[in-house]
Amino acid sequence: MPDDARDAAEEESAFSHPPVDPDATAAYGDHPDQVVDFYAPRGGEESAPLVVVLHGGAWRAPYDRRHITPFADFLARRGFAVANVEYRRGATIPAQGGTGPVAGRWPDTFDDVAAALDAMPALVRKALPGADVRRTVVTGHSAGGQLALWAAARHLLPTDAPWYLERPAPLRGVVALAPIADFTVAEKLDVCSGAALQLLGGESKFDERQPYADPALLLPTGIATTLVQGRTDTVVPQAVAEAYADAAAKAGEVVGLTLLEDVGHFPLIDPAADACAVVAEEIAQLAW
Repeated sequence: MPDDARDAAEEESAFSHPPVDPDATAAYGDHPDQVVDFYAPRGGEESAPLVVVLHGGAWRAPYDRRHITPFADFLARRGFAVANVEYRRGATIPAQGGTGPVAGRWPDTFDDVAAALDAMPALVRKALPGADVRRTVVTGHSAGGQLALWAAARHLLPTDAPWYLERPAPLRGVVALAPIADFTVAEKLDVCSGAALQLLGGESKFDERQPYADPALLLPTGIATTLVQGRTDTVVPQAVAEAYADAAAKAGEVVGLTLLEDVGHFPLIDPAADACAVVAEEIAQLAW
């Protein structure tokens, strides 16, 4: 099957599942997008690890958390407590010189992810009392993979960053799925039509803001990290994940890189795909 046809088929499968309503929803701010959907573990476990999910969609407005709810439900059926985070994304107006909505809002997208993670223990106590926040793993797909890696690296941000933490976040680990993990490589490859460049505010702001946002520049985190990547992914190519893993190695940190044969971008979050079961196992290895 040609690459384009395979990609289209994989995307169609991933988006064919009906959205799954959460068991509870809580706000972490006043904006309509500052909410978290919670899914209780389906086995009725008294204590279950918490998986925080950060959805992808190139940080662009049309892609909200609803598309990843079948994946959140899949994890809940595997015995995890799940928190599916929404955050503010790009404006609905086309990017300058582009054909689609702009990617991300600076600094709002990062404000929201930091605020959601900081509020998570209190939110979980009310919404999912059976969740064990001491066993929290953050996972994210594509642009959400970038946010997951970033959330685990806030203690490495420049100290003037509003999101800076003095010590590492209390996470068991990060499982980043086809993440936009190295902005320099992503821009060279024009990943998602220049999404990382747009996220940081365009060419005039890219160099200034990159140290505050690019996971490849925020290493070593000291937090167990695994990347899961399809070898035939044409949306966020394998080279991006490999660049992050190489940067980690140069910083003295071992990052797991699980490469899946004949897998593209979307099977990683598609409950009908074998790749999704691999993702759940990678999360379990860090959480349990």
